[in-house]
Amino acid sequence: MAQTITFPLDREFIALNDLLKLAGVCDSGGAGKALVAAGEVSVDGAPESRKSAKIRAGQVGGVGGTGGVRIKVVAA
Repeated sequence: MAQTITFPLDREFIALNDLLKLAGVCDSGGAGKALVAAGEVSVDGAPESRKSAKIRAGQVGGVGGTGGVRIKVVAA
């Protein structure tokens, strides 16, 4: 079962690679870009290949499939 992280978003959107970094999934934006490039990241259940995809409140990001991490983005 995936670990779920709730991320409070204090703006209209956040770039996917920045979300991965700020949610603590990786150590840097560059590492977030590498995860996306490797095909390890999904948004709302669909694979996402855009490193700077705009993620908004209500969306759910995922890393590593079933045993990985889910990031639930909520309005702050």
